[in-house]
Amino acid sequence: MTTSTTTPRSPAPVAAAALPRPGRRLTRAWRAGAITVIWATSLFVAALWVWGGGIGAVLGFTGETLTTVGRLTGLIAANLLLYQVLLMARVPLFERGFGRDGITRMHRFVGFWSFWLMAAHIALLAVGYAITAGVDPFSQLWSFVWDYPGMLLATAGTLLILLVVITSIRRARRRLRYESWHLLHLYAYLGVGLALPHQLWTGADFLSSPLATLYWWSLWGIAAASILVFRIGMPLFRSTRLALRVASVEADGARGVTIRVAGHAVETLGARAGQFFVWRFLDGPGWTRGHPFSLSSVPGRELTLTARVVGDGTRRLETLTPGTRVIVEGPYGEMTGERRTGTKLLMIGAGAGVAPLLALLEAEDYAPGDATLLTRDSLAEDALRRSAIADLVVRRGLRHLPFVGPRSAGSSSWIAASHGAWSGPDLLRHLIPDPENYDVFVCGAEAWMRDLKRDLEGAGFPTHRIHSESFTI
Repeated sequence: MTTSTTTPRSPAPVAAAALPRPGRRLTRAWRAGAITVIWATSLFVAALWVWGGGIGAVLGFTGETLTTVGRLTGLIAANLLLYQVLLMARVPLFERGFGRDGITRMHRFVGFWSFWLMAAHIALLAVGYAITAGVDPFSQLWSFVWDYPGMLLATAGTLLILLVVITSIRRARRRLRYESWHLLHLYAYLGVGLALPHQLWTGADFLSSPLATLYWWSLWGIAAASILVFRIGMPLFRSTRLALRVASVEADGARGVTIRVAGHAVETLGARAGQFFVWRFLDGPGWTRGHPFSLSSVPGRELTLTARVVGDGTRRLETLTPGTRVIVEGPYGEMTGERRTGTKLLMIGAGAGVAPLLALLEAEDYAPGDATLLTRDSLAEDALRRSAIADLVVRRGLRHLPFVGPRSAGSSSWIAASHGAWSGPDLLRHLIPDPENYDVFVCGAEAWMRDLKRDLEGAGFPTHRIHSESFTI
């Protein structure tokens, strides 16, 4: 490990990060609004079930008991499925209220629970109706599929949702290329679209009153409109209006590329250092698959992204030419300077994870020596944004600690093998003796960040000052 420190020629002013920031109050307001909407709609769904005699039917301990519980699981599953669509649609209320990391966790949680509740809904109704009719459950299930309006569509939708659930299991997800997984994941939209109409046509709880019917049709319409507006309409309109195009493409390290995108009034996108966009480059087949890349420098009249070339989706970045049209979704993410509550900064990034950290270091205020950047690469030649880091060392007094080499075989996988004799917390305390004064920003692979955050907490860094976001669902 080597340390790069040089006396700065033009020091920045001492940070005022501990002062209250207006953005935090706005974030809390967005979060309160998002939580209120979720609770209000969930209570309304429960009220529909009670209104339909659900409690009395449960106490009967007959086939109707199973049918009633099946109705309840169906109502909750339908509500969660529609919320799943809204989460995927990147509705600003939820994006700003929960942040990308919170949305990612909710997306996975809601997705699996909606599926299992939907499966319970099918099983309970089949058994409940079978007991009441005096037939076997499989015959009743067959009757559902062939004799009830919309059930063939619902069966096809359920199979599509099952496909998405299976491919979202982490072990299966790791075996798929991002491009393949992304394409399969889009079938969730079609699955929800096919699974829900039967409830709108025949479900008693959906048609029990004009208010219930209005609620479900409205929620379904809002979910569909959100996809069209926030995932297709707005990105296309804004990118076209701003005439976003590739300005330059530069090799970065042995396996990286830095791309600058320019246009008219790019600053009106409102991007902040630490955020990311979903990028689509209109350079030929495959342009429809968006990829999330963080900004690697302070956004202004142009946007800069830096990526490591590791697969088909990133390999095509090397062949982009200036003038290529660009469509962006975003900006997204809450890993910005508004999260700071301390006066010092510790940035820890692995590989391409250094990109948003550099943008933050360029944007934030800190005194010389009060910001430390720890970078992790397997090979020295793979390091990204080396010239930008060197500039911050000289100009802002950044302390740079590069950890290079294979990973340690110990429990702290984020440590290089060259420092494998250290425990993670001990090494962090050695490098940063006053952790209580620091905000820590972490960016890297999911498992890598999980190990690192555990060691940061063990070293005495306050949990509420450890900031990260994940793109992985």
